[in-house]
Amino acid sequence: MLRLNNLEIKYLGVILVLRGISLEVDKGKIVALLGANGAGKSTTLKAVSGLLKTEQGEVTDGNIEFEGKRIDKLPPEEIVKRGIIQVLEGHRILEHLTVEENLKVGAYSSGFGSRLNRQLDMVYDYFPRLKDLHNQTSGYLSGGEQQMLVLGRALMARPKLVMLDEASLGLAPVLVKEIFEIVRRINAEEGTAFLLVEQNAVAALSLAEHGYVMENGRIVLDGPAAKLRGNEDVREFYMGLSEIGGRKSYHEVKHYKRRKRWLA
Repeated sequence: MLRLNNLEIKYLGVILVLRGISLEVDKGKIVALLGANGAGKSTTLKAVSGLLKTEQGEVTDGNIEFEGKRIDKLPPEEIVKRGIIQVLEGHRILEHLTVEENLKVGAYSSGFGSRLNRQLDMVYDYFPRLKDLHNQTSGYLSGGEQQMLVLGRALMARPKLVMLDEASLGLAPVLVKEIFEIVRRINAEEGTAFLLVEQNAVAALSLAEHGYVMENGRIVLDGPAAKLRGNEDVREFYMGLSEIGGRKSYHEVKHYKRRKRWLA
């Protein structure tokens, strides 16, 4: 459904951030994009959603396709209408509005007709806590409740693909587990595909079917999530620590290419 083909991205025309990224998200699947801070994960999502221009970034090589059609030249509002929603990092809510008003904003692209109440009912079914708080000013919600709200707002647009940027950031493990279980349920019941950008590799790979590991603007490893969880390089250099107590870079691993072929 979504395909990035040898994507290269620069900021200000000179700062090369992504270096030939290629990845795919199939219809109705959950895919994880893993990497440390500065790896280029959020830039990848902004390239898909059309938000690069707001940060003086541009696609300088390669292309992005959604359902077989090129979208990297389209404005963000057109990309949303085609069924792609990005949930930005940091719980971006409209703090002065109520919970329900925030949710209704999410339905703007699909209209405010007879489907609005059905969409609200669907979101409240997945997030009962939001129903209890529907008249509460959203700025007073907890971090976990705000994360539920931004995800619920995304669902109001009836997306085909949701891109979640660091959904676990700043949340307690019990809340991360709860939110990811809701994502799993949405995927199973609505058929919504998800592209998860995460530093929490354990949580992401337990949810996703396929994963990509990103470092310094490149994909350095990819494969089925179950195999990535068991891969020695991922366990030592991404999910854990080396024997001497320091986290290593994939560029220090001379044999990861052999393991990448094994994952294919």
